[in-house]
Amino acid sequence: MPQSHRTAAAKATIARLAEPPRMANLNPIAARFLHSLRLIAHYQQARRDPVAELAARLGSIDVAAKSLALSQSICAAWPENISVSRFCCGLLSHDEASIGALVEAGTARDRARFEAEIAGLVRPDRLERLWDATQDLVMAELRAC
Repeated sequence: MPQSHRTAAAKATIARLAEPPRMANLNPIAARFLHSLRLIAHYQQARRDPVAELAARLGSIDVAAKSLALSQSICAAWPENISVSRFCCGLLSHDEASIGALVEAGTARDRARFEAEIAGLVRPDRLERLWDATQDLVMAELRAC
């Protein structure tokens, strides 16, 4: 490959990495979960229980409970505090982008992709709990439709 093509490809890759991922590019279940995650973070900061507000916004107590359970599983498995954007922001933090990719893989029931999305980020012994909690959320979302 000529040097000019490599340079152009490198510039395109850098530009793509510099552009923050968007909530609108996620599937609906992943986007709803990330909105839930932001709401949960807001309520935790205020030291309030988010379940009633989650249920009202999501239209289902089951989905609210599964969202809260998945968020707790993620917090327990994640190597550091999770960074979330403001509730109204359409852009995703790097953590939200990773979590959104996990939920999308879970929605597709693609275990290999799910594991690949967090390879090296989360210890392997924590994957099963995350997978199960993601599947529980997906099933609750599908029942609520």
